[in-house]
Amino acid sequence: MAVNRSRRARGARKRKRRMESVEHDLTAEQWSALTEAWGGCAYCGATDKPLQRDCVQALSRGGRYTLDNIAPACGSCNASKCNDEVTGWLRRKRLDERAFLLRHVEIKTALALRFPTHPDTELEAPETTAL
Repeated sequence: MAVNRSRRARGARKRKRRMESVEHDLTAEQWSALTEAWGGCAYCGATDKPLQRDCVQALSRGGRYTLDNIAPACGSCNASKCNDEVTGWLRRKRLDERAFLLRHVEIKTALALRFPTHPDTELEAPETTAL
């Protein structure tokens, strides 16, 4: 038992150091917009469970709590994904990887227009050309 507690404590200290070593800039307003845009868990679609902030690219792999890297996840998806790479985890869970990635990019693009990274500069919508 002591070994497990020691390992858990080491992991908690390591996570705390990682969290303190990078800049996290996700605001409460951005989180609210993300949860509204996804309408539930980004991975399984659950709407009846509390949502947690999940880093698409895990903190242990260089991710941060930013608008580009956060997806709302139910507790079971967040715990299951842990620090795995998102596409590999989606494949293992037999979830629709393509649908998640397309939706993630769509939401990320829409919210980037709403929340520019530099408040004094406005983002322009990308030009579309007919094929």
